Amino acid sequence: MNIRLGIFGAGKLAGAIVEEVREGNAKTAQHPEAQQFSIAWMVDKGDSIPTDDVDVAIDASVPDAVEAHLEWAIETSTPLLIAATDWDIPDLKARVGTRTAVLVSANFSFAVTFMRRIAAQLARFADWYGQGDLAIFEQHHAAKKDAPSGTAKALAQAIVSASTRYTGWNASGWDAWDPSKVAIASLRAGSEAGVHEVVFDAPHEQFSIVHRARDRRVFASGALKAAQWIIGRRGLFGMDDVLESMFGDEVIVAKEAGGR
Repeated sequence: MNIRLGIFGAGKLAGAIVEEVREGNAKTAQHPEAQQFSIAWMVDKGDSIPTDDVDVAIDASVPDAVEAHLEWAIETSTPLLIAATDWDIPDLKARVGTRTAVLVSANFSFAVTFMRRIAAQLARFADWYGQGDLAIFEQHHAAKKDAPSGTAKALAQAIVSASTRYTGWNASGWDAWDPSKVAIASLRAGSEAGVHEVVFDAPHEQFSIVHRARDRRVFASGALKAAQWIIGRRGLFGMDDVLESMFGDEVIVAKEAGGR
């Protein structure tokens, strides 16, 4: 089976998806029955959207282009994965409805999806413990423009959704420190693909969870698995939905959906 894929964007993630498709197809070339992807088109910012039909599209573009791509997906009933971050469409769920399928995630790593679940459990533990603070550190390459990262915000939201203490997150530094907000520290330097750490810091002990992306191909691989999963569905989804369909376990954190 061949899945025709459209890609919005021409940056690092888009390039990683193309490489992942090429390598995956090369591995399955001797197995005609295996599922393969083909890149039907890849458009950069400002380019017209091709008229060629695709089975699924991935938006790895820029924040201000997301709404137009969403409108196209709804009009053409094309499943869409939104990997772009730092955008906001408040009525996203209502607009999608059952017109098409949209999956939103700031990070397509399944390990990061699982990390969000652990962060929620850690928030409950911290509430019970009664001492200490939760904080998030994240590092990315020098060219990444947004800070905090969408993944850091998603981790913070997982904490907030499970905690009775935290009501939001704060990335403004010590001058604006608020004990009711999860502190996020960001570093932009070098060529790091992505590091995220959730820290529990108490008077007599410290505990942390770290995820390091060794290669951005991990995001491409996850995006392709999610693209395969979303075909034939309708509604608004997050990576939690994909993970749950594989493991069939209980929802631990609020589903990730909406602008990041």
